[in-house]
Amino acid sequence: MATDPAPSDFTLLSEATQRLVRTVDGLTDDRLAEPSGLPGWSRAHVVAHLALNAEALERVLNGVAANDPVPMYPSQQRRDGDIGDLVEAGSGELRSRTLQAVRLFTDAARAFPQDRADVRVERVPGGTSFPAGAALGMRWREVEIHHADLDAGYSFADWPLAFSVAAAEVLTSPDGPPRAWPSPFEVQARDAGRSWRVGDGEPRQVVSGDAAPLVWWLSGRGEGVGLQTDQGELPEVPRW
Repeated sequence: MATDPAPSDFTLLSEATQRLVRTVDGLTDDRLAEPSGLPGWSRAHVVAHLALNAEALERVLNGVAANDPVPMYPSQQRRDGDIGDLVEAGSGELRSRTLQAVRLFTDAARAFPQDRADVRVERVPGGTSFPAGAALGMRWREVEIHHADLDAGYSFADWPLAFSVAAAEVLTSPDGPPRAWPSPFEVQARDAGRSWRVGDGEPRQVVSGDAAPLVWWLSGRGEGVGLQTDQGELPEVPRW
């Protein structure tokens, strides 16, 4: 999937995962129970989601490799319920499950046969699908964006430029996460020397800034601090 770039090797994802694990290890039980940057979720909910996401993508890769594709999640309800159950299991289970999930996903990704990369897999039965080869890039985005969502000392300002550019490529692509853009516009990442068009038709305005705050805003987070537009207010952005 040309519009879903992933790290050319495991280095960038491994480094991002190590940063996440260090943050999680440093969170006391009280801090895990505090609100995250995501509405209605504690930090423990975010960590649980990240652990279960790794497990789900590992199942996807192993299923495709065995010529027996399975959806990421049995249903949206099951996915949401499993997150709540893992939070309720306590911090010890949450930490060990996270470490195990990271290890299992890494093993599955390293062993995945690239000639199966175009096999499509459903997120939930009957739902949207994606090529199995996109799993590495998907996981990279999950780790970096939700690490910032933890609101625990790591923010979008800490993202490597390579990640911000790769994420912008996906979030602005027609083949990226399905979202309804209210009007077409262009984004320009000054520090990357790159620009992307968003939505259908000719852009009606230009939004510029560094790549990281652009991606944070394009994902439906924050108020667009540090960004400029050539007319009026920033466009409305649906949450990713």
